[in-house]
Amino acid sequence: MRVLVNGPASWNTLVALPHLPEPRPGMLTATTWWEGLGGTSAGKALSLARLGVPTLLRTVVGEDAAGGRVLDALRHPLLTVVAQRAPASERHLNLMAHGDRVSVYLDAPDDPGEPPDAVAAALHDADVAVLDLAAHSVPLLERARRAGTEVWCDLHDDDGVASFHEPFRAGADVVVVSADRLDDAWGYLAARVAGGARWAVATRGAQGAIALGADGRRHEVGTAHVDVVRDTNGAGDAFVAAMLTARLLGAADDEALRWGAAAGALCVASRELVAPDLSVERVRALAGTVEHRTV
Repeated sequence: MRVLVNGPASWNTLVALPHLPEPRPGMLTATTWWEGLGGTSAGKALSLARLGVPTLLRTVVGEDAAGGRVLDALRHPLLTVVAQRAPASERHLNLMAHGDRVSVYLDAPDDPGEPPDAVAAALHDADVAVLDLAAHSVPLLERARRAGTEVWCDLHDDDGVASFHEPFRAGADVVVVSADRLDDAWGYLAARVAGGARWAVATRGAQGAIALGADGRRHEVGTAHVDVVRDTNGAGDAFVAAMLTARLLGAADDEALRWGAAAGALCVASRELVAPDLSVERVRALAGTVEHRTV
């Protein structure tokens, strides 16, 4: 089994605050701050590698110190990184308080253009292509369809009408979305299945996740317990990566959702984008504690 992941990798500055700033001049003192790997595709690719899935990540990395840190953080024997270069790496300033986050783009690299030959070949050979929200993912949606490669898209906080998300909604075989901006999460999932997706999942933070399959079955899963929540960045990427790993290993839908919940819990217990102790063994054990029901 092999997975292609296409999309952002970044080097981020993360600042923990007692509360998010109000929209007026003022001053806040950080509880703590740190720097580290960011980017939704970096999170998924490194998570997949740590879960034992050979993965190729195509991303854009700057010719700068931040780019070097990104590439160092992504080193793993099961992860191949195809980094197209730009003058500056993607960088974010993440302001965080009590699970809420405001992300400020400091630098955003330009569209890298055509993918290298290695990416085009990987798209044909992969079991699954995870095409994340980025302009350079859009051309790969049609290429994947022509190649017969299954496509997974993480639509993050899509509201169901945003034009940027439309190619990803239409091109995905499996859709994952955060329910934060959805008035009717079940309705959103039903629309994705009616549009051709065979599996649609909405994550709901501390409330777990819901999912709808092309067979009409509705699923709900809870969360896995962790003693402390240190940072929620990357939890959604861990969820997707573990769910995908479970599916590649032949797990049923309910078990794949439990794996996603377990990996998300391991992620929030760490300040790193990908939990250092992420492994199939840990995820499988924690998944056994996650509640599931068909509704």
